[in-house]
Amino acid sequence: MVINFSQLEKITGGRNLLLSKDNFINALCIDSRKATDAQGTLFLAIRGERNDGHTYVHTLYALGVRQFVVERPIADLNLLEAANIIVVDSSVNALQKLAAFRRQHFSLPVIGITGSNGKTIIKEWLYQILSKDQVVVKNPGSYNSQVGVPLSVWQLQPYHQLGIFEAGISRPGEMEKLESVIQPTVGIFTNIGSSHSEGFTSQEEKIREKLKLFKDVEILVYRKDHNPLDKIISQSN
Repeated sequence: MVINFSQLEKITGGRNLLLSKDNFINALCIDSRKATDAQGTLFLAIRGERNDGHTYVHTLYALGVRQFVVERPIADLNLLEAANIIVVDSSVNALQKLAAFRRQHFSLPVIGITGSNGKTIIKEWLYQILSKDQVVVKNPGSYNSQVGVPLSVWQLQPYHQLGIFEAGISRPGEMEKLESVIQPTVGIFTNIGSSHSEGFTSQEEKIREKLKLFKDVEILVYRKDHNPLDKIISQSN
């Protein structure tokens, strides 16, 4: 499928600062060091704890990148006259909305995996088994974060027959966003433990938040002998 820059206002809810020439988007980039295929690249400027993607907009423009998602106005906008720039409330949210929009255009089965531990290894096991007979797309490595998941799902192509994506969260409110991106048809809940518990008030809250990944799945696989997990799942059915 083809997404053009002119569609981003509707998809992300942002506002165009500059639209010089509408162009297609075939690559997403959040790391200025990894920008490729400059013509079709969309750079999303994300502010992190140690770095701010906005500081690299002019550098990337000089390298040929012409499409940008930003969270604030850019200085010396007149020097970017051939660029397309859209401003949004959150570049991470825009990234998720863009990946979710792309996901909606594919009807393939998708396995979603979450849990406290074992997500990546189970994903890789399934990939090794299922990719023998099907063309499978998955998260690279452990790209299971608020940024990693949408970058993973963006890889979807018409020739893919199955998707396998893991999702990890560290606080309430995050899984709903990842569910909208992955839109799994089959769910796997690996286990529940103490990992990444700091952002949750209780184990029950942690389980309920993670289960939001599976709100629309046709099949859910989990450890029924894990009593806290089984109790909450049984109550929701």
